[in-house]
Amino acid sequence: MGSSYSGGIFDWEPALLKLDELNSLIEDPKLWDDTERAQNLMRERTQLADAVDRQRAMEQRLQDAISLTEMAEEEGDDATVREIVADLEDLKAQIEKLQLQSLLSGEADGNDCFLEVNAGAGGTESCDWAEMLLRMYLRWAEQHGCKIEWVEESEGEGAGIKSATIKIIGPNAYGWLKTEAGVHRLVRISPFDSQARRHTSFASVWVFPVIDDRIEVTIDEKDLKIDTYRASGAGGQHVNRTDSAVRITHMPTGIVVACQNDRSQHRNRAQAMDMLRARLYERELQIRRAESDAIEATKTDIGWGHQIRSYVLHPYKMVKDLRTSVETSDTQGVLDGDLDRFLEASLALDAGSKRVEEDA
Repeated sequence: MGSSYSGGIFDWEPALLKLDELNSLIEDPKLWDDTERAQNLMRERTQLADAVDRQRAMEQRLQDAISLTEMAEEEGDDATVREIVADLEDLKAQIEKLQLQSLLSGEADGNDCFLEVNAGAGGTESCDWAEMLLRMYLRWAEQHGCKIEWVEESEGEGAGIKSATIKIIGPNAYGWLKTEAGVHRLVRISPFDSQARRHTSFASVWVFPVIDDRIEVTIDEKDLKIDTYRASGAGGQHVNRTDSAVRITHMPTGIVVACQNDRSQHRNRAQAMDMLRARLYERELQIRRAESDAIEATKTDIGWGHQIRSYVLHPYKMVKDLRTSVETSDTQGVLDGDLDRFLEASLALDAGSKRVEEDA
């Protein structure tokens, strides 16, 4: 995916020049000799053109409101003035949201992403919680018009999943979801406990950007250990009786990726390599932020002390983000994919932290 132009607040003149440049490239008849490059350019052009159109539409809406207000005030039409004020409040809210989206300016923020969920210690309880989390992100993606590709899934022994990886395809998927990485804690009356006792469960979420041709990640084949195995889990028509699933271990870092969503071992290997590039890129980002040690420690301990969000279903209902303090009692809404309030607050916090680092 190309550069991110998600917001209505960006450098106007450079954006127009970039749009002209993309339009010229797209008109080149040789462009489609390289289908992948052509598709990336088309996506980037569409994103930028949409952002330019939104900016112009908001400016026109503001000008129209000013003109109508002047006319209404001259005629003493208070009812119309009140309607315009309400419209301007709505416009202000839209602009604030677009300003927030403009923070998605990282190198890979505009890209699709891989999202991985892993159950923590706790057997069936944690596996069920991992499946609930996965469903939450699937619902969020669906509500935002994103497409989903299943990459890998390992079923829990009694219920739920031990782990699963999906690819989320949509504008700024990585930018929006990158702050979801961490440990998520659930407190509830267990449906698996015959004595109806309260249980605490943990699951981790990791998010990695799909790497496009703008970002170079070099992988040495001699550093890879590649295994094939028979696909398993709730893969439906994707599960088959041949050793088509592929697991790749990057020996220098210990990173392991797996893909089993296709009947073709060749295509599964290609997808696994894409995931490995994404994981290595994300690792490099963490090193740059001098947080690599903390992230690695979190990955090895899915439990107390490393959580980013708490979901309490009993004795009261509350979802609270432990980084931003954003909370809501609408637990069912959150588990049904209503995550934007948390994503927006985390994005703003992340952008604020980067500004502090830059000023320092």
